[in-house]
Amino acid sequence: MERIKLSFPADTPPLSVIAALHISSSPVTIDSSSAATTVPTLVFSDGRKLSGTPVLLRYVARSAPSLLPDFYGRDAFESSQIDEWLDYASVFSSGSEFENACSRVDNYLQSSTFLVGYSLTIADVAVWSALSGSGPRWESLRKSKKYQNLVRWFNSISLEYAEPLSKVAAYTVKKVSGKPVATASSKQADANNNDKGGKPEVDLPGAVMGKVRLRFAPEPSGYLHIGHAKAALLNKYFAERYRGEVIVRFDDTNPAKESNEFVDNLVKDIGTLGIKYERVTYTSDYFSELMSMAEKLMREGKAYVDDTPREQMQKERMDGIDSKCRSHSVEENLNLWKEMIEGSVRGLQCCVRGKLDMQDPNKAMRDPVYYRCNPMPHHRIGNKYKIYPTYDFACPFVDSIEGITHALRSSEYHDRNAQYYKVLEDMGLRRVEIYEFSRLNLVYTLLSKRKLLWFVQQGLVGGWDDPRFPTVQGIVRRGLKIEALIQFILEQGASKNLNLMEWDKLWSINKKIIDPVCPRHTAVVEERSVLLTLSDGPDEPFVRLIPKHKKFEGAGEKATTFTKRIWLEGADASVISVGEEVTLMDWGNAIVKEVTKDEEGRVTALSGVLNLQGSVKTTKLKLTWLPEINELVKLTLTDFDYLITKKKLEEDDEVATFVNPYTKKETLALGDSNMRSLKSGDVIQLERKGYYRCDVPFVKPSKPIVLFSIPDGRQHQPLTAK
Repeated sequence: MERIKLSFPADTPPLSVIAALHISSSPVTIDSSSAATTVPTLVFSDGRKLSGTPVLLRYVARSAPSLLPDFYGRDAFESSQIDEWLDYASVFSSGSEFENACSRVDNYLQSSTFLVGYSLTIADVAVWSALSGSGPRWESLRKSKKYQNLVRWFNSISLEYAEPLSKVAAYTVKKVSGKPVATASSKQADANNNDKGGKPEVDLPGAVMGKVRLRFAPEPSGYLHIGHAKAALLNKYFAERYRGEVIVRFDDTNPAKESNEFVDNLVKDIGTLGIKYERVTYTSDYFSELMSMAEKLMREGKAYVDDTPREQMQKERMDGIDSKCRSHSVEENLNLWKEMIEGSVRGLQCCVRGKLDMQDPNKAMRDPVYYRCNPMPHHRIGNKYKIYPTYDFACPFVDSIEGITHALRSSEYHDRNAQYYKVLEDMGLRRVEIYEFSRLNLVYTLLSKRKLLWFVQQGLVGGWDDPRFPTVQGIVRRGLKIEALIQFILEQGASKNLNLMEWDKLWSINKKIIDPVCPRHTAVVEERSVLLTLSDGPDEPFVRLIPKHKKFEGAGEKATTFTKRIWLEGADASVISVGEEVTLMDWGNAIVKEVTKDEEGRVTALSGVLNLQGSVKTTKLKLTWLPEINELVKLTLTDFDYLITKKKLEEDDEVATFVNPYTKKETLALGDSNMRSLKSGDVIQLERKGYYRCDVPFVKPSKPIVLFSIPDGRQHQPLTAK
């Protein structure tokens, strides 16, 4: 391999080049001691040189390993866009232009996750480094709310590439007025350090760059939920950080609960999360080898067959009492093992247990069950087997056989870690490191697949993709962007602290993503809606094109019809006084001359005149409205609430006791005609109402468009029956 050295003056390190080298794992030696170098220079082993930051960045991007194939763009057009950003990055070093540059990039990032394309490129590295190297000036803006899109983008890169960027920190302390000033990347490095020797908090023990292999191993007994998503995304994070790989393995050892439907939807959900995996495997691929291993352990006296009734076995484990079967001879064990394999009446009474330590204070070590009989057909292999391994037995075996270096699992399994290592030791297999993270717990949320299945079976929800469910399909159908979920989980990192989290934080992140780009539309609730007649309104309707989003041109335009009679919400009409001037949004002011009410005092009609010269600053009421035309569309606005009434459901709580009786509210409304073009999955904002996701698009005038309300992170308001 050719030896390459980066040289530069110690007082002016090229942060973007250093960051790019670390992110791409380029084999370049960094040397800041060369006094003769006045500009950043790459020196090759044969004496050739390349000089200047832009030139070096392009070289690094073009020669990046296959793990970053789009580092310099996917095609010539994207490469040219990257060149523009590389040239523009120098603007951040100009004091007078710094905030203008921040403003430009902030506006650009309203509708983009990256500066070019759909993944990190050298353009992102260049601008990130320019901001990071600007010191206190950027730090003060970063803490403010002035450039939210820019800060979101900066923080996302800082979190996603925390490990390589932490190495840049050594070069980001500059002499300013004789005092060292830490820049953003050095502070990021500090934030990633804990008290254990200054190592990043989310280091994997014993990890070697390029040799990390992880697995995400869901059981195909339900759909992927937000708790699984945390595990999946952490596997993705560590695989990318250590240039490793992820295997998706289905832990299909319980045929009573599993099905191909769950397998197919888990694969779909993993794709939705953007998990790139090396291959898909199944624990059932190893059933033959697992049976051989169980027999081997029995021959070695490390496992035995037990026919103790289940309740008695549980009591003996709790009390630390040896089973009467623990002293079986090898021959007795193998004879009963054959009965289990055949699924005979005698075999069905038995299980295989590991012979560990029945007096261990850790009850997980008290002879765990390795195999059970189950005559049910398996969703993949039918009736081939009558016995199935337990998770405790199969997981360490397959982890080691598949070359997994680190097994990520939640801290709820902490007491079983010793068991995992002991099983591997008894099997004589390579050790796999366990890395723990805290389970994601959210208020008023069920993450038990058994309890979620109960809601499905009771018909309390529409299925596993119900928008009230915490499944990936459910929350996406509710209107959550996967980008928000990824950001939410990465902000927590691999913390081992057990916290009961509010949903508000997640929905707040989601709002920051959808608000800058989603189109604006208008809806009026049908019940008690009121017509306002404008005596000087247009005799013939006319149409005007106005932006769907006043701050985002990419949202396009909508056709708004202006008529003499317009629809107002009943709630708005009820607070208007005679003679009051109001603002009709996207039109102008009007003065209400007459208010008509029924016998119960409810407003039934309004009349008034336009006052388009009036100032919107002087009016108290800014009203949404719809023209009285046949092209309006019918809407069903759907709001949701939590499925349970208890903030945290304990394992032994009876779920039926805490079912929320009122979790869905549908409101009929009229919408502007532009909503006919909505597609399923589109996210919009209804002016003065909130954010919505289109679940059922326009089909015909008599069938309503179904819109699901998207929470915006504000305090949750429970639904009521009225």
